[in-house]
Amino acid sequence: KIAAILTTQDRVIELKENLLAGGDSPEREIALQSAAQIEAALDHTKYDITVIDLHHRDWHYTAPDGRMWQVDKNDFSITIDGAHKVFDYALIIIHGTPGEDGKLQGYLDMMGVPYSSCSMTSSVITFDKITTKRTLAGRVNLAREVFLRRGEAFDAEKIAAELGMPLFVKPNANGSSFGVTKVHAPEEFAAAVDAAFAQGDEILVEECITGREMGCGMLIAGGKEYVFPITEIVSKKDFFDYQAKYTAGYSDEITPADITPEVKAELNRMTREAYRTCRCSGVVRVDFIVTPSGKPYFIELNSIPGMSGGSIVPKQAREMGMSLGELYDIIIADTCRK
Repeated sequence: KIAAILTTQDRVIELKENLLAGGDSPEREIALQSAAQIEAALDHTKYDITVIDLHHRDWHYTAPDGRMWQVDKNDFSITIDGAHKVFDYALIIIHGTPGEDGKLQGYLDMMGVPYSSCSMTSSVITFDKITTKRTLAGRVNLAREVFLRRGEAFDAEKIAAELGMPLFVKPNANGSSFGVTKVHAPEEFAAAVDAAFAQGDEILVEECITGREMGCGMLIAGGKEYVFPITEIVSKKDFFDYQAKYTAGYSDEITPADITPEVKAELNRMTREAYRTCRCSGVVRVDFIVTPSGKPYFIELNSIPGMSGGSIVPKQAREMGMSLGELYDIIIADTCRK
């Protein structure tokens, strides 16, 4: 086995990198596509890469000949044909649980293995929508919401009167717009609540902020701040749902967005505020709605944004003149240096 060499500022690290992919959420397939994109982009002469597919308790590597080998979770290692490999690094490409909700980060912290994403604490904050909003309250503009737990009584008419129509009903902890419904009339509310509760035990009902949707990538690494070019997402659906996000022809993504310098400055300010307040690390994407008057409203923070062929952050990196491989070189070097 040839170990890769990663040079940092003051030392050379033998890096046996493990790319963790898949996961247990409805976003699993998108995560696998992101992992394939990143594996292809990384320099295989620099990194010794093993792609591990996590699916519940099954953590396995599939060899080119189709044989599967299980990860030993006692020491975060794998043995292939008698050769034992303990991983030095984890590049996490898992949308949803256990990659974005902090569970995997907690395990890696216990194993003493550095990783590419936000910390466990930051991941817990950013995956839980109501916790994110409460963390950022007073720092960014937020839509009004009502928080509901399964089994609790609620008054649909009162909620509709308070928030107005249309409104959004969404799971409190999920991504890729799974279980999200835009409700246009009171008679649609019950079905929307059922769809959201099908994804989890807590949901948010939010007022609908009308305007242009913007995605803002950001990374702090090596003491340098990278604020990516802003992307405008123009959905051809009623909103930027799963089909619009991942099916060609259902949305246009314009990078850089055609916005005024004032709106750009405010989006950059709020992106920095969200990144730092939520104690993020690695590359994240923060999404906003900009009203016709030019006022941005925070939607959500994606701590492990999509990296598939159609994803927003890779397009923003290319607009900055940075390849996907170069982006992860920066992230990996920064993590190991820390």
